[in-house]
Amino acid sequence: MASLTTAPLVIRQAQVLLPDGAMALRDVRVENGAIAQISPDLPPTPDDILIDAAGLTLLPGAIDPQVHFREPGLEHKEDLFTASCACAQGGITSFLEMPNTRPLTITQDALDDKLRRASEKCLVNYGFFIGATPENLPDLRTAHPVCGIKVFMGSMHGPLLVNDDDALERIFYRDLSDPNYENRLIAVHAEDMARILQRREKYAGVSDPAIHSVIQDNEAALIATKRALALSKKYQRRLHILHLSTGEEAELLRQDKPAWVTAEVTPQHLLLNTYAYETIGTLAQMNPPLRSPQDNAILWQALIDGVLDFIATDHAPHTLEEKAQTYPNTPSGMPGVETSLPLMLTQAAKGRCTVAQVMNWMSTAVAKAYKIPNKGAIAPGYDADLVLVNLSTYRPVQRETLKTKCGWSPFEGWDLTGWPVVTIVGGQVVFDHGTLNTAVRGQALRFE
Repeated sequence: MASLTTAPLVIRQAQVLLPDGAMALRDVRVENGAIAQISPDLPPTPDDILIDAAGLTLLPGAIDPQVHFREPGLEHKEDLFTASCACAQGGITSFLEMPNTRPLTITQDALDDKLRRASEKCLVNYGFFIGATPENLPDLRTAHPVCGIKVFMGSMHGPLLVNDDDALERIFYRDLSDPNYENRLIAVHAEDMARILQRREKYAGVSDPAIHSVIQDNEAALIATKRALALSKKYQRRLHILHLSTGEEAELLRQDKPAWVTAEVTPQHLLLNTYAYETIGTLAQMNPPLRSPQDNAILWQALIDGVLDFIATDHAPHTLEEKAQTYPNTPSGMPGVETSLPLMLTQAAKGRCTVAQVMNWMSTAVAKAYKIPNKGAIAPGYDADLVLVNLSTYRPVQRETLKTKCGWSPFEGWDLTGWPVVTIVGGQVVFDHGTLNTAVRGQALRFE
């Protein structure tokens, strides 16, 4: 994974998050894109690039396991270059991207095209899902390299909508008598399309965007999650539940979560709720929708308790012009890669969790779930994907400083700590005190 062309780095006197969760004042030496040494004092050589990290905290680079970066086909919203700039500014050193681009990522050729584009444009590391359709089962088993199979059980139209029992059965099928039978991860967007369509008809004509959370209600999510869980148990199939949003789903998993099932939650489902429609209107519209304050509380507890495994942003940008239309003509989705790390570190500063927990949820556990080698820890031999953050100062989210092409955030005005100061990808400084090095290129992730 590591680049072989980078000069040695020595990060001096940072508070380093060690693999056991402890913080310690350390120097970290980086050679050939990997972490070489960690010590209380590492005398630099004349060839080293020195980074003075006094007063800063060194963390593993965040891995965002669910983003929609819109390229190819929807580049007016975002593209791989602008999105990866936003990642670098936000301390995200690797991402896993979704298949609902144009063309859809449902074949090896489409996957290869994305990998080529990313190699040319991305400042951070990258991986891609292949999208399931009712017809592309051979591609789902052979496409390479992919982090997993994405199944839209709802909130989708066209070929990517898979809400038919027979199609889902074929996708989840695994021959349990064959120890070598493919058990590639299936990641589901769990909303029940039949219930959504029924409720769209019931509430047709309502233009208040808050109705979005009523139409795509908690029950629609719970039905689909139960369905996916049953199929996963039937075939012992590796299942990941994307952007789990309801207390009911969290309590279901608390009672019934096989060892091969994981689930994620977004910062917005932890920190925003249906009251956000009153202040930011359609900017609060996403799929699955924002829920109640009670759901926020249950999701937080489930994350703390390990029922939910990690955090993803579901970065899904749309232009302000698109969002300014009248519901239901407004698209669902919001950006998130630049704010997720400071949002969560601010929660740690408030005492709701620890910095070590945040980085487990945003790096270590993601690497483990997707079997990404040498990521997610600050330890010798690991890739030098690192972020230095400032945990002692606060500043607000401001749209004029954002790198995402859509140029807005649902968290605008929120006063946050833990903003990245320096981001390092493969031993190369890609972001430094507000300045991006757009010559840096990340690498394709491996999935073991």
